[in-house]
Amino acid sequence: MKNAKFALLFFVSMPLFSQQLDVDKAITTPETNISYLDSIKNTFVKDNMARCVDSLWMNELANLDLFSELSVDMADVDMDVKVEYDLLPTSLLKERLKEMNAKSPFRIEYNESLENVIKSYLKYRKGSFGKIMALSQYYFPMFEEAFAKENVPLEIKFLAVVESTLNPKAVSRMGATGLWQFMYQTGKQYDLKIDSYIDERSDPLKATAAAAKYMSNMYAIFGDWELVLASYNSGPGNVSKAIRRSGGKQNYWNIRKKLPKETQGYVPAFLATMYLYEYHKEHGIIPEKAIAQHFATDTVMVKKQLSFNQISELLDVPVAQLQTLNPSYKLDVIPHYTDENHYLRLPTSKIAVFASNEDKIYAYADHQENLKERPFTNSRLASSNSTKESTSTVLKKSNTYYKVRRGDNLGAIAKKYRVSVKQIKSWNRLRSNTIASGKRLKIVKTTRVAVASKKPAKPKAVVVKQQDEAVVTTDEKASLYTVKKGDNISTIAEKHEVTVADIQKWNGITTKVVKVGETLQIASVANKNKNDIVSLAEVVAIKYTVLKGDVLGTISKKFGTSVVDLKKWNNLNSNTIAVGSRLIVAKGETSIKTNNAAVSTFTKDKNSKQHDYYVKRGDSLYSIAKKYPGVSIADLKKWNDIRGEAIKPGMKLKING
Repeated sequence: MKNAKFALLFFVSMPLFSQQLDVDKAITTPETNISYLDSIKNTFVKDNMARCVDSLWMNELANLDLFSELSVDMADVDMDVKVEYDLLPTSLLKERLKEMNAKSPFRIEYNESLENVIKSYLKYRKGSFGKIMALSQYYFPMFEEAFAKENVPLEIKFLAVVESTLNPKAVSRMGATGLWQFMYQTGKQYDLKIDSYIDERSDPLKATAAAAKYMSNMYAIFGDWELVLASYNSGPGNVSKAIRRSGGKQNYWNIRKKLPKETQGYVPAFLATMYLYEYHKEHGIIPEKAIAQHFATDTVMVKKQLSFNQISELLDVPVAQLQTLNPSYKLDVIPHYTDENHYLRLPTSKIAVFASNEDKIYAYADHQENLKERPFTNSRLASSNSTKESTSTVLKKSNTYYKVRRGDNLGAIAKKYRVSVKQIKSWNRLRSNTIASGKRLKIVKTTRVAVASKKPAKPKAVVVKQQDEAVVTTDEKASLYTVKKGDNISTIAEKHEVTVADIQKWNGITTKVVKVGETLQIASVANKNKNDIVSLAEVVAIKYTVLKGDVLGTISKKFGTSVVDLKKWNNLNSNTIAVGSRLIVAKGETSIKTNNAAVSTFTKDKNSKQHDYYVKRGDSLYSIAKKYPGVSIADLKKWNDIRGEAIKPGMKLKING
């Protein structure tokens, strides 16, 4: 009976135990919040077609140590100093150079200078060539393809080792950039695009194509490949001078002493590099294994702006790898221009993932863009006649400080705080882009604070000056303008018939730099109500009659314009002007017509309170008078006891009306 009771009790209590376990399990199991990024990646179509490129190999590709060491060696090596290296007898070197000469269009002949360079490389730089030969497995196939198209000797591929040690990010002390070390002007000459986002001198394919064209053009001039190499280093002008100074000799070795010092070691360094590649096995140089081959990568066209960080997060590709495969993008951002296509190079395994999930990738980029703080809207431009509560925005500035770390540069710091390098230099009174580790940099942060007002927003009056009278319109309307390719702030101001200072004021900017795609707010004067007294008529120019003693300089100061504009507007070829002639001294002024009604004008009020104005840089008496309706230049002179036209920044002027 006891056993039966115990069994019955156990059977009845089992559901209670199971419910308690379910409750405990529900309590102890936390909910997992899935981020937008994870939700996007979870829907990706997986593709395991090829293996991912090793990130350690990518770091090796981007290593600048070899470039620094070899460039110093080439500059400092003395080819006339004998180098002792018993493992390479002179007789054996002569035989090998003779064999190389038979296979190459270059004249490879033995001389003591070349022997010294080869032995110097074997003695001091033998270990470096194992890494360089690994890099060449990635870059040499694309070099050979480009040179074959231009009928250039394939051996010139070794020149990239001398120029940059096969590093597309290499920059010389003179500013030469990329695998082929193009200077800025030479890059532009060969159609390599250089702007804020892109530097195609670092693009392996486009820079190699430009180098091949250069070599082909120089060979048409000199007809000798050694002289072509010399001209690539020092320019064709220096080679021509060396030929003349040597009495018309046209062999590199005969004119070498007449060339610049660096060029004297340039061709020997090229031939020595070619020798080490040809006989690396005989000297025990073992090329490291290349994990990435050029044919293991491919490109895809990007249809919206993407950053390397976004691509890295979505495709699980290290940023360092993206930088190495796409070295021409300076800011780690692939821009999107309406008139130009841009491409992203990825390992073939990631190309399939990108192509299969392209829409989701762009959706994620749009999502991140929407999270950014939107541009400030000036309440002066967004005026409304609504009687509802209106909101305006004011700027509030605060200072923060950043301690410079090792490896930092102004560009990276500016990008981090979303300011310009010019602003950082101005705030910290820096004269150059060099910054020391440990230095504290002042960063001015601007925040936008919304201020609510329950009063109905009234349209602000816009003063429009016409000759000697001023009238007022009743509305100011804001329009948006998207910056296009080729625009600058001056052309935009001229197009909308406003000043550069106005555009800067309306958009809260201090510089004259604008970027393609940026949206600017432009205020245009308009008349909303047809029953208003004042309406727009046309844009006119203000003319001035030249008086005795006037010159263009004094007239330009009087009306706040430049001498160049005066000459341009009046078709003047010189600074000579005749007394009594009528000159256009201001353009873009708006004349007013009325609808048979009295036009309200500003008049001087004798009883009004005196106002002080502090002169700013670029001000003139004419520009200050324009700011105060009914005030003339003569009034300003009278109130402030000014006899001439000269005023200085910081001067306090009395405004009595």
